[in-house]
Amino acid sequence: MKLLCYGVRRVERPFFEDLNARFNFDLVLTESMLNDETVHLAKGCDAVMLRGGCPGSRQNLQIYKDYGVQYVLTRTVGYNHIDLDAAKDLGLKVAYVPFYSPNAIAELALTFAMTLSRHVQYMGDKGKDGNLIIDEFMFSKEVRKSTVGIIGLGKIGFTAAQLFHGIGANVIGYDIVKKDYLGDVCTQVDLDTLLKESDIISMHMPYFKGSNDEFLNAEKIEKMKEGVILINTSRGELQKVEDILSYVESGKIQGYATDVLANETQYFNKLTRPEDFDVLLTRIQSLYPRVLVTPHIGSYTDEAVSNMVEYSYENLQEFIDTGKSKNQLV
Repeated sequence: MKLLCYGVRRVERPFFEDLNARFNFDLVLTESMLNDETVHLAKGCDAVMLRGGCPGSRQNLQIYKDYGVQYVLTRTVGYNHIDLDAAKDLGLKVAYVPFYSPNAIAELALTFAMTLSRHVQYMGDKGKDGNLIIDEFMFSKEVRKSTVGIIGLGKIGFTAAQLFHGIGANVIGYDIVKKDYLGDVCTQVDLDTLLKESDIISMHMPYFKGSNDEFLNAEKIEKMKEGVILINTSRGELQKVEDILSYVESGKIQGYATDVLANETQYFNKLTRPEDFDVLLTRIQSLYPRVLVTPHIGSYTDEAVSNMVEYSYENLQEFIDTGKSKNQLV
């Protein structure tokens, strides 16, 4: 079974190679992401493994089919980057990762919250330049005296709630499904209550195309507290960035951090010179350090990578052994 894996960074290679000892797949590992050129690397392969940002479009899936690929794996929980209707039409079997270390994402959300609330980036930049004068912008509210609102109380959202609860914050959460495992960690509330009462809001909800696009927008921001901190480590399509930046500019939003953007392959994993910034990047740069953007690295930890690769290998082995996988999408 020849398996092509896209987007395998050098630091991740040992995980792919060591975990393969159980499966003995014929691995082809490339640092390149899927695009119009690298799609042809699949020639002669039986299966491909994508990561977020690899466009599993009808065109690319058709090329895979023509090359004899039978299985398309994604080492992500989200799968909106794959055209499932096209995969079904072409007879390709697709599987996803149902779970990986929730701490990876939750820890980044907590890091964002602490960095913005304590103005760490601002002070660090000043210190780098030799300016160690204390000013009023450095004054902070302690997170333990804050109310933290978690939107989406699945595994990752609940883990984030536990981390914030652990440092003493009052944690409330919203989810469309009633959760029975929150205990004293988090109080589940309706969305309007969360928006109204939270000092820090962290997004951990899944994205469903055509259902919750631009969920976080001006209408919801209007209901929030003055000086709120917003964090998104879930999906870029869930936020209307232009609205958020406008409220950062007005001062209603104290700080905003995101690990995701809609159409993020246009921006992430690229070196872009400031003189080549588009309107969005220019606005983001002008609001730094009150606006922080990282290139979708929430799952970029040892445990998360190990989980994602192992689940993907197991999905492929199940397809080989039984013709189906418990994590099958198509």
